[in-house]
Amino acid sequence: MGKKIAVITMGVKLNNEKGYSRFRYLSDFLSDAGYEVDLITTTFQHWEKAQRDIDKIKKEDYKFRLKFIYEPGYKKNVDLRRIKSHRIAAKNLTELLEKEGDYDLIYCEIPPNDVALAAAEYARKKGIPFVPDVNDLWPEAMHMVLDIPVVSNVLFYPLKRDAEKVYSLVSGIVGTSDEYRDRPLKNQKISVPKVTVYVGNEIREFDEGVEKLSYEIEKGEDEFWVSYAGTIGTSYDIRTMVLAGEELLKRGKSQIKIKILGGGPLKEELERLAKEKGCHNVEFVGYMPYPKMAAYLHKSDILVNSFVRKAPQSIVTKIGDYLAAGRPMINTCMSPEFRAKVEADGFGVNIMPEDAGILADMIEELYADKERRQKMGERARMIAKEQFDRPIAYKKIEGLIRELTKPKAGED
Repeated sequence: MGKKIAVITMGVKLNNEKGYSRFRYLSDFLSDAGYEVDLITTTFQHWEKAQRDIDKIKKEDYKFRLKFIYEPGYKKNVDLRRIKSHRIAAKNLTELLEKEGDYDLIYCEIPPNDVALAAAEYARKKGIPFVPDVNDLWPEAMHMVLDIPVVSNVLFYPLKRDAEKVYSLVSGIVGTSDEYRDRPLKNQKISVPKVTVYVGNEIREFDEGVEKLSYEIEKGEDEFWVSYAGTIGTSYDIRTMVLAGEELLKRGKSQIKIKILGGGPLKEELERLAKEKGCHNVEFVGYMPYPKMAAYLHKSDILVNSFVRKAPQSIVTKIGDYLAAGRPMINTCMSPEFRAKVEADGFGVNIMPEDAGILADMIEELYADKERRQKMGERARMIAKEQFDRPIAYKKIEGLIRELTKPKAGED
C-alpha cells in the first residue's frame, strides 16, 4: 500500500467548476505515482462565491478521495467575512483531522494562513512531515488592497503571526516562485529541503484547445491583437491597457486591438472608461473556458502580463499559458525575480507599469519588428515546455514527498 497523503486547499477547481487546477492536478499526479491521496477542500467554491452541491460531486469520478470541510463563505476577496470564514474552516479542518487524519504527510496550500496553521499543528502533534505550498504572501498581498497606516498593520497582525508559526513548523517547502519558496525561512533558523514548482499548465491540454477552437475566433486580415487574460482586479493594471488603446487610436493605429479576457471586480468600471474614451479598439471578451482562452492567446500577437507598480505577485498562474501560446510578452510586473527571468530567458520585454505612453510605444515597437516577435515567441514556447509543463515540473513535488516519507534508519 502506498503512503497516505492529505492535500489541503481552500481553492480548487473540481469537475466543471471555475478556478485553479494546481491541487486537482497534483492529487491526480500523486495518485498515479502510487500514493493514497485525500484531497481536503471546502464546501464553499471561491470563484463562484457559492456553496458546492456536495451530493452531486460525490457521484462524480475521481482518482483520489474527496473530503469537505464546512465554510460559510464570503462575497469579496478582501473583507472581514473572508477572514471569519477561513477561521471557521480552520477549526473544522482541525476537527476533521483529529477524527480521520491517519496520514504519512500533510501537504497544504498557504494562504489562508490560519487553515495552514491548523494543518501544521496537527502534523507536529502526530510527528509527521508538513509541506506548505506557498502561492501567495499574506498579509503582504492584502496591504495592496487595504493600505491604511497603523490600521492595516493592526488588522493584518494575526495573518502575519499565523504565517510565521506555519513557517516554523515546515519539513519541506514548495513555492510557486523562488521568492515564495524562500520567504518561509526568512525569519526561521531551520534548514529544510525546498523546491520551486511554477503553477504551470498541461501543454497538451492547451494545444488541444488551440486545435479545436481556433476556427471559432474571427480575426481580421490586418488586425494585430494585444491580449491580457486573467482577473480584472486591483493588482492588475488593465486601466493602462485601455488608455494605451486610446493612445494607439490617436496615433492612427486602429488595426492594433486590445483584447481583455476574464472577469473581476473592476470589469464594468473599465468597460465604461473604454466607452468614454471612444476606444472601439478595446474589447472586453469576458470569462472563457480554458480551451477557448488557449485558442485566443494563440491567435494573439502580443500578450501583456499587466500589473500595477505595488502588486506583490511574483510568477502567477497565467504565465504558463502565456508561454505555451508561443507569443512575445510585455511584462509590467515589478517582481525582481520575474523581471530577471524575462530578460534572461528572452521571451519578452519589461517596461514600467502604469504608463500608457510607454506601453503604446512598446506595442508599436514590437508591431514593427516581426522577426523579434518571432524569436521571443519561440523562446516562450521552449521555456513553457522545459519549466512549466506539469507532467515534468510536478515530479519535483513528488520527489520531495518521497524524500520526506522515506523510512528513517532503524525503521522498517
